[in-house]
Amino acid sequence: MNNDQVKALLVRLKPDVEDFTVILSGKGSKKVNGLYKPLDRSIILHNKNFRSDNELVFTAIHEFAHHLQFTETAKPITARVHTARFYDIFHTLLFQAEKAGIYDNVFTTNEDFIALTERIRDEFIAPHGRLIQAFGEILLTAHELCDKHHADFGDYVDRVLKLKHSSALSLVKLSNLKLNPDLGYENMKTLARIPDPVARKRAEKDLTGAFSPSMIEKKYVSKQESPDPVTALTAEKKRLERTIDSLRERLETVKLKLKEIEAKPRSAAADAPSGDGLLKRNQP
Repeated sequence: MNNDQVKALLVRLKPDVEDFTVILSGKGSKKVNGLYKPLDRSIILHNKNFRSDNELVFTAIHEFAHHLQFTETAKPITARVHTARFYDIFHTLLFQAEKAGIYDNVFTTNEDFIALTERIRDEFIAPHGRLIQAFGEILLTAHELCDKHHADFGDYVDRVLKLKHSSALSLVKLSNLKLNPDLGYENMKTLARIPDPVARKRAEKDLTGAFSPSMIEKKYVSKQESPDPVTALTAEKKRLERTIDSLRERLETVKLKLKEIEAKPRSAAADAPSGDGLLKRNQP
């Protein structure tokens, strides 16, 4: 594949995108397979690292996701670029690429991976979810028993069960929501953060389909970004100004304390020579 062919594949995934360039470096790299340069909107792919076009396409989609992240979000991008927002974009592109036949997902086509995935889900993820569900139910029973005997539930979980009170309450909440335990504990926690029961049910259905946890978090949990970049940048400017003002105040406080310390006379004990010094000076 050449530069134009790779770019054409990426544009198929999202035609209405700010222009960018794709550059096959013709080299290999021990550090990275590819990188995105936001200043000149270029995707660099070290094509000597790849054994197949499919591997190259995966990395190209990864860097293309960074291009969308930098050009389509109103919120300023920080040094930490591999955020939930990024993985929402990246995973959405990957699902689209699989559907369009642009990318071959080895995890769903290779028999070894298919068998391993089934085992992990059946022997670990689902049983863990069901165990957590049962754990929350038994803690709810403990809560009811504490109420019956006028005992403090927080004291019981803190000092007897050696659990954090907040963790115990979270498990009780999970059990009350009656979530699908086959999705696993981590996904159950994400679903529990969705207050609307109708939206929570939709999110649960999406998780069983072509949605990753990052995509669920972005769609149902994360605050929606402002479509107006001026609003976002103004808020960022105010936050930075508050930080600068706070640092200036702290700097002045440190300066004053230093002046106070430097102004104090040294103690007699500090000025007096040590015993060793006296012995040395008195020696003939």
